[in-house]
Amino acid sequence: MSDDLELLAAWRDGNAGAGNQLFRRHFDSIYSFFRGKIGAEAEDLTQETFHALVRNRETVGAAQSFRGYLFATARNKLYDALRSRLGANRVWDPLSESLAAQGASPSRAVAARREQQLLVEALRRLPIDLQIIVELHYIEQMRGPELAEALELPEGTVRSRLRRALEQLRERMNELTDDAGLVGTTLSDLSRWAAEIRAAGH
Repeated sequence: MSDDLELLAAWRDGNAGAGNQLFRRHFDSIYSFFRGKIGAEAEDLTQETFHALVRNRETVGAAQSFRGYLFATARNKLYDALRSRLGANRVWDPLSESLAAQGASPSRAVAARREQQLLVEALRRLPIDLQIIVELHYIEQMRGPELAEALELPEGTVRSRLRRALEQLRERMNELTDDAGLVGTTLSDLSRWAAEIRAAGH
């Protein structure tokens, strides 16, 4: 199977099938990224993300990671959509405002287990930028340069923000439940719950 950058090179050389393969490979991940944050607008924003890729495919080759570039594009589309809801007179900071505070509607998919329910609600209470870091790291399994590219930040900054995000995630969980054991099991097996949340469609 060709890797993403090989497919991108073939697509730029005129191989439409390579472009279609890239879309099929990443469509579900990008759709899930939006669906858990902005509900009914997820499909439109997914299409906008891939349309941006089509427009900019000649410049994507400079990216270290195609997936990192794609999620950076999706993240910017999300922020544009959230800002547009607030209007031009409202300053919105993704490092301080959460989806829960803004009232954004997530997917209606219901987490089946208590750990999943706790994690979904705690994530929504994080500042959106920190929520995205946790999701890309644990759900999309992004690491190092790829994660830094998706967030458009230096790797050192990403590491410090991920630590801050996990600290705040624990705080939000403790605000949501008095069950210390539930918080502990959720955090100790975060990758598993994150994967199950993705499979459930959040």
